[in-house]
Amino acid sequence: MSHTVDWKVRLHLFEERGTTKAHATVDTGTTTITGTGVAECAPGDRDIPEIGDEFAAGRALRHLGDQLVHIAEHDVEAVGAAPEHRNSTMYGWSL
Repeated sequence: MSHTVDWKVRLHLFEERGTTKAHATVDTGTTTITGTGVAECAPGDRDIPEIGDEFAAGRALRHLGDQLVHIAEHDVEAVGAAPEHRNSTMYGWSL
């Protein structure tokens, strides 16, 4: 059985006084999930906006990914397929 879907991911970055914030949003067609990330320029460091963007975006995408994995774990448990002990493979899906 073939399964293909197209999820839309949007990444919004904005900076204020050395702090970059990011919102990463995925639209699955049935739900929308948002992850957030922040990066602050350390005192004494050069303020390079691109580096703040990278850190904030990466953290927002990581937060979004963590939420998706949590939702998947909950969905697997809801159908009674959860293993008794979790290890490096999650419910038969390789990491």
